[in-house]
Amino acid sequence: MRGSRILIAVIAALALAGCSTTGGSGLMVNAYTAKADGAYKLPAIPVSKIKRQYRRQIVAYQTKEKPGTVIVDTKAKYLYFVLDGGKAVRYGIGVGREGFTWSGTARVAFKREWPTWTPPEPMIKRQPELAKYRGGMKPGLTNPLGARALYLYNRNGDTGYRLHGTPEWWSIGGNVSSGCIRLMNQDIIDLYERVEPGAKVIVT
Repeated sequence: MRGSRILIAVIAALALAGCSTTGGSGLMVNAYTAKADGAYKLPAIPVSKIKRQYRRQIVAYQTKEKPGTVIVDTKAKYLYFVLDGGKAVRYGIGVGREGFTWSGTARVAFKREWPTWTPPEPMIKRQPELAKYRGGMKPGLTNPLGARALYLYNRNGDTGYRLHGTPEWWSIGGNVSSGCIRLMNQDIIDLYERVEPGAKVIVT
């Protein structure tokens, strides 16, 4: 009886802390609760409105790439972080709109928490109202880069593409960006903690 009470108490404490544990289905439990993060508090994401396949989960995944590699499947709208033992953490993503998609191999040059967003000049030409952010938009809950950004470089230098968070959780699963790969804020925080600088990123 005492052991049962202790187990119940531990489970309750994990739930209150918003920890992400893995359920029998591979889905991460409590992955999208409200989360205090530095100076900001991320609001909870209504999980019932996110399609099951786009929720963070552990899946079977066979690849010749080594653990720690990031593989982006733009067609399926999945990002995989390769683990040992033929498994991966899978996240739902939003990808580039028609005409803005890309593929190739890059590396994570560096990472930033609560990054500043600076729209590139071609984007400002398409959307002149963004000119006010030419010097950079301050970090925050409405910043398009969200809570984290991983900056992708290749042999030619900065690709201009990022793996980043977004406050627009409802856009996951769509062709919505100008080429960057976006994740829900709670997911990019999780990925950020897993990915090491220099990690290989493959976009298919």
